[in-house]
Amino acid sequence: MIKSDIIECCAKDLSKALLDWQAWLKVEKNVSKHTLRAYTGDLSMFVSFLAKHKARAISIADVSNASLNEFRAWMSRQTMDGRANASRARTLSGLKNFLTWMDKQGIAHNAAIKTVRTPKLPRKLPRPLHQNQAFNILNETGDGHWVSLRDRALFTLLYGCGLRIDEALSLDIVHLPRDGFLRVMGKGRKERQVPVLSLVEDAINKYRDACPYPEDGTRPLFIGEKNGKRLHQGVAQKAMRDLRRQLGLPETATPHALRHSFATHLLQNGANLREIQELLGHASLSTTQRYTDINAEEMLAIYRKAHPRAHS
Repeated sequence: MIKSDIIECCAKDLSKALLDWQAWLKVEKNVSKHTLRAYTGDLSMFVSFLAKHKARAISIADVSNASLNEFRAWMSRQTMDGRANASRARTLSGLKNFLTWMDKQGIAHNAAIKTVRTPKLPRKLPRPLHQNQAFNILNETGDGHWVSLRDRALFTLLYGCGLRIDEALSLDIVHLPRDGFLRVMGKGRKERQVPVLSLVEDAINKYRDACPYPEDGTRPLFIGEKNGKRLHQGVAQKAMRDLRRQLGLPETATPHALRHSFATHLLQNGANLREIQELLGHASLSTTQRYTDINAEEMLAIYRKAHPRAHS
């Protein structure tokens, strides 16, 4: 929800628009909790800035009439506060999302926002694990406690099926694989079907057999140790941090790195980009093409290391 101190910066019409926009993001667009929280924070920052700039509560008309200079001043304020380009780009994206939504709803229109330049971002490549590192994670049995089996099942699912962490944690018992396939609800409520390897099903079944909490169709698949409710993403991330320290893995070994590893290792073993795009649920092929850049970098590194004239 929009924080109460930000609501105080808004006239009633803008407060209602912000709450309606939030509901649309959550229900219609089905954005992740992280995205909803980030966009809400971004709008809160802008509303607070504009309210201080005008020394009063602002309305939809104020947002609609906001000038290029005001948008630039807001971006400059963020720079002065030490925010990195990536953070500033995301805040601008959140604001544009809100203004686009208001435009489509016939609430307000702001032409100036389209002329605001997005801060330049370096092209970041995914950071996958090497195959032996991924295998070490999946082969780590822990102490045999059901929580260790749960973590192993989760990480095996991420690497074996290429799921996002929030996609995996949103699964319920009713969503268990059938006939060797798993139906996944991805970003933008887009459903996709991914094949499930037997090692993934085996890991899930071992966890289910050991889990002390009773099952029914509505129970989350992955649950917390203390309350039996849906496993929180932060708990899974901590489990990976503990595991990478135990196995001597780099800091890039995160739950999301297992998804990157899934795609990279498929590409290295002959899968084509279109197939990988479908399995990952990418809307654009250009997003999937980043994995070809990883392979190119690795080949160049091997060449420089192995070629007899590489260091001459």
